[in-house]
Amino acid sequence: MKKKEIEYKIQELKYEYIRLQNDLEKLEFVQGKLSPLEKQISEIEEELKALHKQLATL
Repeated sequence: MKKKEIEYKIQELKYEYIRLQNDLEKLEFVQGKLSPLEKQISEIEEELKALHKQLATL
């Protein structure tokens, strides 16, 4: 991936992360099932780490 592509992907993931965090807060309020959202958030965190690492090596 090129630097701009990585930066764009990081930005997309950040927006998705924020959206999921908001959804998680809503589910906590109504005592919904949290594990699927928590799993998605964890996966996004791992992908962000990998992308930042890749960006640092460019």
